[in-house]
Amino acid sequence: MKKVYLCLHIMECKGKILIVDDNEDVLLSLNMLLRPWVDAIRVLRSPERMLEFINNFRPDVIILDMNFTKDASSGEEGYRWLARILEKYPKAVVLFITAYVSAEKAVRAIKAGALDFIPKPWDKDKVIDIVHGAVDLARYRQNEPDDVPERKPQVIDKSQYREFVGESEPILQLKRLIAKIAPTEANVLITGENGTGKDVVASEVHRLSLRRRGKLVSIDIGCIPENLFEAELFGYEKGAFTGATSSKPGRIEEAEGGTLFLDEIGNLSLMLQQKLLTVIEKRTFTRVGSNKERNVDVRVISATNANLKEMVKNGTFREDLYYRLNTIELQVPRLKERSNDILLLANYFLKKYIVKYNGEEQVLSEDDNRKLLSYNWPGNVRELQHLMERRAIDSEYPLPANETEEIEEAAMVEELPLNLEELERQAIMKAVRQSDGNLTQAALLLGISRFTLYRKLEKLGKQ
Repeated sequence: MKKVYLCLHIMECKGKILIVDDNEDVLLSLNMLLRPWVDAIRVLRSPERMLEFINNFRPDVIILDMNFTKDASSGEEGYRWLARILEKYPKAVVLFITAYVSAEKAVRAIKAGALDFIPKPWDKDKVIDIVHGAVDLARYRQNEPDDVPERKPQVIDKSQYREFVGESEPILQLKRLIAKIAPTEANVLITGENGTGKDVVASEVHRLSLRRRGKLVSIDIGCIPENLFEAELFGYEKGAFTGATSSKPGRIEEAEGGTLFLDEIGNLSLMLQQKLLTVIEKRTFTRVGSNKERNVDVRVISATNANLKEMVKNGTFREDLYYRLNTIELQVPRLKERSNDILLLANYFLKKYIVKYNGEEQVLSEDDNRKLLSYNWPGNVRELQHLMERRAIDSEYPLPANETEEIEEAAMVEELPLNLEELERQAIMKAVRQSDGNLTQAALLLGISRFTLYRKLEKLGKQ
């Protein structure tokens, strides 16, 4: 019944489809399968005329074979044609079709700009679902202004999302990758240290996905006792255990049609790992205290600060689950690795909490900025956020400084001679030592020309 509903929903969407494949049987089969659900279909056996055809036909979705040369299986032809399509039509929505699907190929294709894969042989209902989502995304892109730097689908429930703040190159790279993988159905594993904002990245993936009209449901595995996790995730029936006076749906049911975010996935026990694997593979689950299997349609995003590869080697994390969760991996950089964002984030959080607590307007001083930039931020963005919350409440709250830097600075003040000539001599000698006698490098360290350094060394030699 569910599949029938999906097909009827597609009828409301319609769309124009271009299929490019050198196999006549594939062209005929896809044509027959999709024709009842779309406005128009055109087929091509060769990609040579494809760009011209796209210009005339203006398809919403392009279904592109990855291999056109006989016995080819690498997919390189598909990648090249995809690049040419996106170069001329940046908003194009492209689905790859291939008999040779692998995790590596999927990651590369998505990074290159493809939306998804249609595997050969295909599941008819799955193909229809994929094309439906692709048409939906295409129509959004077509209505998007050309001067918008990022694609931002309509947010249905703004309370679900947290603003992804950052303009540093590592964050811009991460945002670009998120924009590519979000509209796919690929499961995502987010890695990074505590406090880097993995939950914000998960929210951004959901916000830009085709599931954005559904809920983003989060579970912090590290905060739920193991004996309660199964009931929390899958729900339970009345009488399943002491205190279960009524039936209750689990988080996975709440996420139906949306996204399930599993934070701190590395804390999941082996027994529960097996149950989660079943959910991902079969799209079914069973409530605690019930024998009835229930279907579920969710996308799984997980996050961890643990090294899951090492856990797999040690036998504490299932290898099959790891690869199921890790179709795409997003690495969130440490705050110190995105130093250009420190002041941006500090001001963002400060303003946010001043508004929240109805406090007086504050401006960070140059000394404040210096301290913020020199600090190591072991707690990453979370530490900065909490610090700015305290500063919004108390404008005199001190900002942190690196203890080692403070000690070194104090020692330098005590040891530095007052004689300027001696200071210069020490600076020159230190630069020469650090450069292993390379005077050109030493001059660069000192901020003077090599000729000037020669003269100063000559002068020192005569003293």
